[in-house]
Amino acid sequence: MKVLILGSGVVGVTSAYYLARQGHEVTVVDRQPSPAMETSYGNAGQVSFGFSSPWAAPGIPQKAVKWIFQEHAPLKIQPRMDPTMARFMLRMFGNCNAERYAVNKERMVRIAEHSRACIDALRADTGIRYEDRQKGLLQLFRHESQVEAVAKDMQVLEQCGVRHDLLDAEAIKSVEPALARVPGKFVGGLHLPDDQTGDCHLFTNRLADYCREQLGVSFRFNVEIQRLKRGGSGIESVVTSAGELTADAYVVCLGSYSPFLVKDLDIRLPIYPVKGYSLTVPVVDDGGAPQSTVMDETFKVAISRFDDRIRVGGTAELASYDLSLLEKRRATIGMVVRDVFPEGGDVAKAEFWAGLRPMTPDSTPIIGATRHDNLWLNTGHGTLGWTMSCGSAQLLADLIDGRDTAIDPAGLDVSRYAA
Repeated sequence: MKVLILGSGVVGVTSAYYLARQGHEVTVVDRQPSPAMETSYGNAGQVSFGFSSPWAAPGIPQKAVKWIFQEHAPLKIQPRMDPTMARFMLRMFGNCNAERYAVNKERMVRIAEHSRACIDALRADTGIRYEDRQKGLLQLFRHESQVEAVAKDMQVLEQCGVRHDLLDAEAIKSVEPALARVPGKFVGGLHLPDDQTGDCHLFTNRLADYCREQLGVSFRFNVEIQRLKRGGSGIESVVTSAGELTADAYVVCLGSYSPFLVKDLDIRLPIYPVKGYSLTVPVVDDGGAPQSTVMDETFKVAISRFDDRIRVGGTAELASYDLSLLEKRRATIGMVVRDVFPEGGDVAKAEFWAGLRPMTPDSTPIIGATRHDNLWLNTGHGTLGWTMSCGSAQLLADLIDGRDTAIDPAGLDVSRYAA
């Protein structure tokens, strides 16, 4: 079967990999000149299966009001007359209760844990490396109230079989020795030993090379995807700047831009771009730098270790599709990495970047079929696109082939928003 994948970010390229492995003739189309040039380019570097949690959580509406007046808040809203933003926020706040949080977290962890097995197998099968480390993630707590609040998350982790350890202020130093240089700053942490770290842009490009060279996948870059053309009960073609492209099946992996492509097909995707920022900091002192990934729970900033660089990612900003680099956001994530690892890297020489995370109101991606027979979705992964990419792509490949799936796909497709 001929499959056309729309989008060459990490979700699009992993989708190509699994579909090609199952014997399909796959073509990937993207407006960029090479893979992973948008959201997948400068993400936080964490492959955080056990840390998969909804942004829509109990207490977030109240916190959002307080964050408006805080200089270094994890969530920022740029006020504008945008009804799409307003609808998204209302739907997100509607998920900020204990019942919905539990449902959404279970769905996220279900995908993420499957993704853990998939990326481990992929790395073994392909042999690709991407400055990766398999040393876990440490969620750091500055206040005892955060330790108490994580108890509910630990219950879900227990139910899903995710290894985790709650550590006190002394024990976190055994996981991240550099924390001994900032005594008294943290009261403890949640350690997820099976989480991983690496450069998503490098991963996606090396996987794309493997797909091209070993699996025969075709990549068409610098091609604008304009619209989907209907035919019968499905899609007839994709209209692009390079003409009409045809296939037997079409997979939308366009992140924050997915809603625009399918809206004329009467598919409403409640995906909104949540802008995130990152710094890539050169390491100057190995002993003062992180060894894997830490997440500062107070500021929602992730700090990940590559070979000779530190990637610092954070801030959720609702600003529509604006990609401008705001220095006050740089100040926030720069402040956090200096505070946690003051001797590890040279922040003054950091590369500053921003990208758009495709967020759904329940923080869960949209994976599966649509009302059109040959149109499929793999999009809306929010802040965890790389974490969930291999698992969601493998699941999608099995769904397209009509195979028994490794995990239950219930609640993951677009039909959950029908009501």
